[in-house]
Amino acid sequence: MTSTSAPLSGPDYLRQGWQRVRQPGLRRFVVIPLLLNLLVFAALIGWGVRQFNLWMAQLMATVPEWLSFIEWLLWPLFALLVLLVLFFGFSMLANLIASPFYGFLAEKIAEQERGEVSPPTGLRDFVLAVPRALGRELRKIAYYLPRLIVLLLLSFVPVINLISSALLIAFGIWMMAVQYIDFQADNDQVSFIDMLRWMRGRRLLSLGFGLPVYVGMLIPLVNLLVMPSAVAGSTLLWVRERGRPQT
Repeated sequence: MTSTSAPLSGPDYLRQGWQRVRQPGLRRFVVIPLLLNLLVFAALIGWGVRQFNLWMAQLMATVPEWLSFIEWLLWPLFALLVLLVLFFGFSMLANLIASPFYGFLAEKIAEQERGEVSPPTGLRDFVLAVPRALGRELRKIAYYLPRLIVLLLLSFVPVINLISSALLIAFGIWMMAVQYIDFQADNDQVSFIDMLRWMRGRRLLSLGFGLPVYVGMLIPLVNLLVMPSAVAGSTLLWVRERGRPQT
């Protein structure tokens, strides 16, 4: 694969992932976490709206009547805050909840791609997989949070803050690739550090995959469909690209 085609093949892997997760036999690994995350999504939105209404009522009680128009100014800011919280917070929480299911989804797709066959996945397999899946997710959060905090702090530094927004976006795109490629890397017993090293050697390919995932994750409800598609697409990317020379 040439360096020119690498960024372009990333979005195509996401498209192929969306096609794969709609196949019979894989849907249960998509539907169950989708329903769980819908419940979490609705609960978080409902809680946020209630808290904002309480805070707004307390604020407006202390504001003169002629300033009542600020309520209409604060609602768009609240919507923006919700989007930020959904992207940075909900995606981490949703992946924690869905990680055991997505691990099996990645495994089944990798088996299809490699022509392998394994016994059907049962409840016992799922229960045994939960601790490892959660541990790997926490490892990703440990990698993600300190870097995010540093980038957020840089946004308060004069001059540097001129590029901090671009750095935050670039890091978010990178993390989308890290988040989903890691599922099958973990299944293949590749350490997190070795997986990162492999991705850095294919940076354009990784960022090309992470970009459409990042954009999709910013859209409420659509992000719930992007997540399993990203798992499937990243698994195809991992299986197919590992056998190719680094470019």
